[in-house]
Amino acid sequence: MLYAEELRKSFGSDDVLTGVSFIIGDGEKCGLVGPNGGGKSTILRCLAAEYPVDGGTAGFRGGQLAYLRQEAGLLNENTLLEELWLSFPDARAIELRLEAVAAQMERGEGDLDTLIDEQARLFDRFETLDGYRIEARIGRVLDGLGFALPGDKEKLCGEFSGGWQIRIALAKVLVRRPTNVLLDEPTNHLDAKTRIWLAAELKEYTGSVLIVTHDGDFLDRVVSRILDLRDGAVDAYTGTYSEYQQQKAARLQAQDRAASRQDRELGKQERFIERFRAKATKSTAVQSREKALAKVERIVRTKKESEVAFSLKATGRTERDVLMIRQISHAYGDHLVLLDVSLHIERGMKVAFIGPNGSGKSTLLKIAAGQIIPAEGSVEWAERARPGYYDQHQDEALDPERTILEEVRSVAGGEPDVRLRSILGQFLFAGDDAFKPVSVLSGGERSRVALAKFLIQPTNVLLLDEPTNHLDRTTRRKLIDALQKYEGTILCASHDPGIVEGVATHVYEVKDTGCKEILARRRD
Repeated sequence: MLYAEELRKSFGSDDVLTGVSFIIGDGEKCGLVGPNGGGKSTILRCLAAEYPVDGGTAGFRGGQLAYLRQEAGLLNENTLLEELWLSFPDARAIELRLEAVAAQMERGEGDLDTLIDEQARLFDRFETLDGYRIEARIGRVLDGLGFALPGDKEKLCGEFSGGWQIRIALAKVLVRRPTNVLLDEPTNHLDAKTRIWLAAELKEYTGSVLIVTHDGDFLDRVVSRILDLRDGAVDAYTGTYSEYQQQKAARLQAQDRAASRQDRELGKQERFIERFRAKATKSTAVQSREKALAKVERIVRTKKESEVAFSLKATGRTERDVLMIRQISHAYGDHLVLLDVSLHIERGMKVAFIGPNGSGKSTLLKIAAGQIIPAEGSVEWAERARPGYYDQHQDEALDPERTILEEVRSVAGGEPDVRLRSILGQFLFAGDDAFKPVSVLSGGERSRVALAKFLIQPTNVLLLDEPTNHLDRTTRRKLIDALQKYEGTILCASHDPGIVEGVATHVYEVKDTGCKEILARRRD
């Protein structure tokens, strides 16, 4: 069971949580939704006792708790298999002791009868911990999360990309199968197939689960209740995410209608008071109504949530032939990713690269951007091309010691702060928010800063690697709309159907070391 009761948490003068209460029962799956920076990750950290609370209580009861953060937190020197075995410290310790006992027996060291007795006790304990099934459990989870390449289990964690490291952290949670689970943005970096597998895995899970994600389709597959965090407090809705949206819309409409009715009634009372205030014969009635008005609790009209507001403008016009990629090949160690890949990108094309994780989409973009020198082949840009590259882990490259304004200023080319603060306001960092240190921002807020840094630079070709990861639904929609209207050229690796179906004029599948065009369409 997971719970919070009148939970309050502040950071300096910023009151993030002002009275959060909920209970997630045994075996219940809930989604936690709300605006970026509203305190969703803070709630998870309070439940996990990583943050001290300023008031109220929060935590879990019964069994253990596993927590997937937005940062992987792996030991880079461990192999994938060694890292997953860290989820079973007792069983792993017994395995190591069994190996040591066997070695002692083989060398003829110590008392043999004592060693045999200890070995028998260790075997019994290992079986009690279900140790003989751990390898199979790990294998099943790794297969589900897409670790299918030969040698993946022996590969060092530090050699995996950031997205795959998050998958390793997710695997560590899933193989443990604790009684209580906290998942912070578990679907980021997952392709459609893996998201479907994870949803089915969590649906059958017997523990209590709280999920923070902007992926409404994923929540529809998993949860039976939604916790809506707004203005420091939580409202609960029974049902899927889609049902929550319908219920919330109906509640807000009813609230506005009730506010209108109340305004009309209060207006009548106020007009009566003004009309008869000076009449002695009505003084008792006037005073009575004034007292009644003073006690009325006003129904607050709903406020439209703030939204980002930005546009994408291409700086200058390129030649017709924007990019020529000729017979590119690249490998990581013995793992061949791309082989003899050639592309001809013309002005105005909006290309989406799709394919399974690890197929080479990001590598192809990095080669085009000059971030990686290919083992073979060449890249030729048009003379007037001004490419800008957005990495899917762009937010991780932010300097936590800088303020938001300092981060944007670092790439602004001398633009005055007045203009930079105006741009930050478009990304919902208004007023003193521009002086917040990056270290205190949520994942979604960091993504907005990274996006602002990227978009302030003059470009006429966009190279985008999973640009909608970590974005809330509104910011994602705004970005997709801006990409649709962008008059330059776009190359984008994405699993997002909004980009693949709503933006792309050409779709290429990157798979089995190749890159093949599978769709071309006109967008007028």
